[in-house]
Order: sequence, then C-alpha cells, then structure tokens
Amino acid sequence: MPKLLKDQVVVVTGASGGVGRCVARMLGERGAKVGLLARGIDGLNAAAREVEAAGGQALVLPSDVSKPDQVEAAAQAVEEQLGPIDSWVNNAMVSMYSTFMNMTPDEFRHIVEVTLLGQVYGTQSALKRMIPRDRGVIISVGSALAYRSIPLQSAYCASKHGIEGFVESVRSELIHDKINVRVSMVHLPGVNTTQFIWTKNKMPHKVRPTGPIYQPELAAEAILFVLENERRQLYLGYPTVEAIVGEKFIPGLLDKYLAHAAWEGAMLPQPADPNHVDNFWQPVPGDQGAHGPFDNEAHTISPQLWATKHRNALLAGAAAIAGAAGLAWWAAKSEDGDGHWH
Repeated sequence: MPKLLKDQVVVVTGASGGVGRCVARMLGERGAKVGLLARGIDGLNAAAREVEAAGGQALVLPSDVSKPDQVEAAAQAVEEQLGPIDSWVNNAMVSMYSTFMNMTPDEFRHIVEVTLLGQVYGTQSALKRMIPRDRGVIISVGSALAYRSIPLQSAYCASKHGIEGFVESVRSELIHDKINVRVSMVHLPGVNTTQFIWTKNKMPHKVRPTGPIYQPELAAEAILFVLENERRQLYLGYPTVEAIVGEKFIPGLLDKYLAHAAWEGAMLPQPADPNHVDNFWQPVPGDQGAHGPFDNEAHTISPQLWATKHRNALLAGAAAIAGAAGLAWWAAKSEDGDGHWH
C-alpha cells in the first residue's frame, strides 16, 4: 500500500533549489511537515513559503551537509519542532565543470564532502533516530553517473559511484539485523535545475546537461513515488536506463563515445562569463527557484517513469494477454477440422 505523507515528517537536503525545491513543494501539497536543509537562507525561506502555501508545514534549517555536526543539529531540531522523522531525502550536491588535471585537491575534496559525505552524514543522523523506532525511509538521490562516468565531472561521478556502493552496504546491514528501515535510491538523468545557474565552471564555454534534459518536477515525482511505494531503486528517463545498460555491455565503446559526446555535448556555443557567480564555496544570494535555463527544451513527461510507476498493472496486463493467447492456441489445437473437440 502507498505510504500516506500527510502529517509525515520529512527532511530534504538541498531544499533551496532544483530537485530538492520541487520535492519540498510537492511534500507540502501532500500535507507533510518538511525540514528544509541547505546553505542558502534566501532559497530556504522561499521554499518554506511554497511548502506552507501548498498546505504543509516547513522548518528552515540553514546547514552545510558536509559538516556532520550541522546535519546532526538539524535532525535534532526537526524532531524537537516537527516530531519524529519519518523520511529523509538526501539530495544536496555541489559540482564543477573542469578537467581533472585543472582541479585543485581542495576542490575535488569539497565536491566529495558535499555530494557523497553529505549523504553519509544525513543517513547516519536519520538511522540514529529510525533504528530504535524500527521504521522509516531514506531516499538517496543518485544519477546515471553512479554507473557510467563522463568527462569534466570526475569528482561528481566519483561521489555518485560512492553513494551507490554506500547505500548497498547499509541496506545489507539493515537486512542482516532485521531492521525495518528502508533505504532506496532514485537515479536521475540530466535535469534542468539551478545547478546550471550556479555551478562553478572552469571550461571556456557555458555548460549544459549532457543528453536529453528533464524538468525537476519529474525528478521530484519519482522521489515521492519511492517515498510512498516500496521500491529498492528507480531510474528516471530512458537516458538513465541506456547509460546503465550500456555500461554493462559496451563500456569500452562508451569510453570512446563519451570522450567526445559528453565533452562537446556539455558545452554551449556561448563563451563562459568570467564574472559568473557560483555556489561552490558559498551559497549564491537571492532565490533562484527550482528551474535552470533550459525550460524551452526540457521534457515535462517521461513514458519510462509512467511505465515504472505502473509496472505491476503492465505486468498483469501482459500476463492476461499471454494467457488469452495461450488459451486461444490451445483451443485451436484441440478442435478438429469438423469443429469437434478431441
């Protein structure tokens, strides 16, 4: 049965923009109590207004997820002011467009600390509270890049690969100890988010997502579906499925293909702005909303997501069709030429 989110307490990291902002708003529409974590206070306050206007309750918690003490303090504040945490969505990230050799060790470390270790710290704070109650759901937002890396995103891809390995290990430990806390992943394709407004860029051109682009509302829809339905993981969009399947069967060919397609494909014709303000070390002031600059080409529907959400009905329908076809075949084989049954 779907999990009802009304009056549920849900923590969302990276809630000030992009996917996290959409998740928070949709949780508000379902009447949830939402703990909002991010560094940028302007975006957090705007997210809180959206949650409450939609019918939910919001708690703003300015936090840097790369700091475990801040994550733990935020979790404690949520429990004190909203109630026991039912679900936790690990979504916060930071990235950079750069070749590996043009990155400093501090820059690489920072991406890993926010994108990977931020999920580690969030999961640990959530489990600290969920395990004694023997209930709860933790969603880790992953990526097609958790399975198939691309150039110019070495630290981010390393982090997403690390999240996948981390989640699988924790899930197995919970199963071993017979703990009824569910840990799930939602893997995303390129999404039209604020990432492409404020991401640090060392390349000579402005950047864009590689491949087809999806609106963040679709990503949020996928995340909420997994919150409400017991799924180990969910892939959004056919590019995600293609990347995962391709890596299993033709990894060497993908190395050569993506060396160009995901390099040139991530560049726009316009030169990069030398005065571009990024959120790498500090949040960008002001409210940037949820969408990036690619509304005119981003997909608003995903047949693959629809099929994934309705897979049980589709499987039942396929089984019924197969059964009817088998019955018709048996009937045809059982009837003789005169119309009599054997």
